Amino acid sequence: MGLAYTIDSPVKVARFGISSVISIIEDRLIEMMRRHYYPTINQEYKPIDTHEPDYRARRITDYLNLVNTIVQAQIEKLKHAAFEANSEIVKYFEMLPDNSSLKQLYRQMTGTKDQLQKEQLQTYLRTQIRPGSIDVNIMTKVDRDNYGKNGNLLSEGSDAVAALRGYAKSDLANSSVIFSAGMNPRLYNYLGNCEEFHVNSDGDFTKKVIVKVSDYRSALIQGKYLAKKGIWVSEFRIESGLNCGGHAFATDGLLLGPILEEFKAKKQELIDTLLEIFNAAMLEKKSTKFIYPPRLTISVQGGIGTFEEDDFLHRHYNIESTGWGTPFLLVPEATTVDANTLELLSAAKEKDIMLSHYSPLGTRFHYLKGTSSYHEKQSRIDNGKPGSPCTEKHLAFNTEFTTEPICTASSRYQKLKIAQLQSLNLPEKTYKTQLKEVLDKECLCIGLSNSAAINYDMTLVKNLEAVTICPGPNIVNFSKIVSLQTMADHIYGRTNILSNKDRPHMFIAELNLYIDYLKEVLAGDLEAERLDKNKKNYISFCQNLRNGISYYSSLSCVSGSSRDSFIKGLNSASAALDCLKHQYAIS
Repeated sequence: MGLAYTIDSPVKVARFGISSVISIIEDRLIEMMRRHYYPTINQEYKPIDTHEPDYRARRITDYLNLVNTIVQAQIEKLKHAAFEANSEIVKYFEMLPDNSSLKQLYRQMTGTKDQLQKEQLQTYLRTQIRPGSIDVNIMTKVDRDNYGKNGNLLSEGSDAVAALRGYAKSDLANSSVIFSAGMNPRLYNYLGNCEEFHVNSDGDFTKKVIVKVSDYRSALIQGKYLAKKGIWVSEFRIESGLNCGGHAFATDGLLLGPILEEFKAKKQELIDTLLEIFNAAMLEKKSTKFIYPPRLTISVQGGIGTFEEDDFLHRHYNIESTGWGTPFLLVPEATTVDANTLELLSAAKEKDIMLSHYSPLGTRFHYLKGTSSYHEKQSRIDNGKPGSPCTEKHLAFNTEFTTEPICTASSRYQKLKIAQLQSLNLPEKTYKTQLKEVLDKECLCIGLSNSAAINYDMTLVKNLEAVTICPGPNIVNFSKIVSLQTMADHIYGRTNILSNKDRPHMFIAELNLYIDYLKEVLAGDLEAERLDKNKKNYISFCQNLRNGISYYSSLSCVSGSSRDSFIKGLNSASAALDCLKHQYAIS
């Protein structure tokens, strides 16, 4: 979702029982939000300066505590609200799925004419109100080293480790940290020493661990690594490799349906494997051994667009929860998107969403064209001053020209890299291709944070106001800016807000994204004369896609799409794959 877009979502939606995730990597943004929210609860904002010890972790801890305080106060207020039209307590129950037992009791309460029974039901319903969890995300690849005033490396002071410490020390309970972008041994080793993630006196976990994965193998590897550290993974969150927002981590052609099928078949095996390793670690720590495994949830996200698709994922794959991210960018009651960017989002068509090379991480990145950040970048290029001022340095990892790591989106790096390219006397076509690769890189630290600054009339970094946003491709199927109630009604099948009536099933959409991706990388390798070198990988990639198509063909029922249109989509994708294999002689 980016940095700013859910930075205060719990304040907006947690009181309605909706869980949301705060990215805690950008501490300047978090400090800005502290400055914004303390006055709203009539408390003095006390800055945590960058010169103070462990300022990064302390900012994060304090902001999470602040958000928790606000949410708890909201819950108390909601519990005491009257059951009357447009009140928040009515909104809480109206948004629940219709098959919820609480929703049915609520309907019974509103329908009864017995005043005593009505009051008794209302009293009970008030006791059942629970806030959504306030979770946090740490992108494991964003883990820059930090140094003290004397130039010495700060022990346990890297970006991701400090962020984790900030979360661990917060007073959040029934909350989770979500690790995305793969395994980070340094971060996971530190996690193993955090008591806050160990078993509590109730035999449960006050703070839980969620690992975002793209396939079963990744879940097994990361789960085993953490189990050895005495850390139980409470949830593996499967995300589509390409049909997602933000950074995209494409699989080797493994599609979401077959991946979910493998999790379904091997879930118990996964639990048994992790429990054995986890219990061994518990014995070493002289801690409690589990006879029955702690709960392990499998969830999925990436491109879900209809109630029928969501329902199918639950029923067919035994998925316990699903994530809807991108559509909520069009819900101002849930996310923090500035007005100009919101207008761009609502008007977005397929041509406006690209799987770009813009991220300084070197990882593919979904990108909405036409944002102020893109125009700012182009303006600097046109004026002969490419690159951005690098104020945050969270993505400063390149040491090609410098001893100190710098960001490939920074003006410093781009100036050095362009000078190098100019000195190599490359063929014109090669030079332009490599120059474009340099100039494409964009500052994400500021671009993904500024929307909150604009919305709350604050300044994140002086003279830097451009906005970047990274929706998933699914955004093109939604064009209405809607209320939280309306989005809940869409998710639970009570209304339909899709703007694209010909939208393909989420499985077909992902399959087409993978074929487009394959087409692009094949063309790039052919131009760079490295196709033969990588052909073995492409054969495997194509075979995985072919296996996925065969798997989908065997599904007797796919909710959310007519069988005819689903098969038509498979046949079209199959023909496109065959064409690519023939064109590039992959066999």
